[in-house]
Amino acid sequence: MPTFKKIAAILNPAAPHMVGDGFRVHNFFPSGYKIKMDPFYLLDYNAKIEFSPTNKLRGVGVHPHRGFETVTIAYQGAVAHHDSAGNSGVIYPGDVQWMTAASGILHKEYHEENFSKKGGTFQMVQLWVNLPAKYKMSTPKYQALANNNIAKHKLPNNGGLIEVIAGEYLGTKGSASTFTPIELYTLKLKTGTKVILTSPANYNTALVVIEGSISVNDTEQAATNQMVHFTNDGSEIAIEAKEDSVVLFLSGEPINEPIAQYGPFLMNKPEELQQAIEDYNTGKFGYLEE
Repeated sequence: MPTFKKIAAILNPAAPHMVGDGFRVHNFFPSGYKIKMDPFYLLDYNAKIEFSPTNKLRGVGVHPHRGFETVTIAYQGAVAHHDSAGNSGVIYPGDVQWMTAASGILHKEYHEENFSKKGGTFQMVQLWVNLPAKYKMSTPKYQALANNNIAKHKLPNNGGLIEVIAGEYLGTKGSASTFTPIELYTLKLKTGTKVILTSPANYNTALVVIEGSISVNDTEQAATNQMVHFTNDGSEIAIEAKEDSVVLFLSGEPINEPIAQYGPFLMNKPEELQQAIEDYNTGKFGYLEE
């Protein structure tokens, strides 16, 4: 008989810091809280913030990555992306950009030009998803997931919908391809809607309340900008929206391999980090104009 995953903690966002001049983020892990979330290595949450109009493109200039994937989910605002593999695009509210850095890539991320000129509300999530050792040096790739191409599961009684970015919810298969089993959804719930989410007991699992407030497992309340972290037991999570709410659900099978991390490189051994630095310094990540 299925049992609820126990709530390990309800976490408030850590103090914000700037990434470049375009992203004011609260890091939930690994620096904000030391929680077990493998295969997810990092979660930066750009809580809702107002940006004033400017002709300058705010963001992060050219920088490298190796050994993992970046997943950027837009809730409000717009971000433009360019990388050294020739990929580029803009994500708007509801869109997802899934970049597999793998063997190495250069990229840059900026507020989209029209958004910068007009200013407005900005709200994003970025995840770093680790890659198993056997895939760390695979060919980089890019998945541009426009919202109208993201699989959606409509909830009964006009209760809202679940956007299945990766994984599967009640037969609705996610739009992104992944290297390891991952469930990644955005839940858009009307007041009073109840849903049951499932994932295996050994998966590392969390919720982030993007908007609104929810009850979890009929025992705890979580409000806007809070994260709910679960223990590794049980297979079900019960959510009820106390008001119209948007919730990010992430759950994944742990890779359980050693991690060596330095800046934008996420490898298994220190010597692999040294190799990554050498390869970057000798131009093996390609070229990207600032």
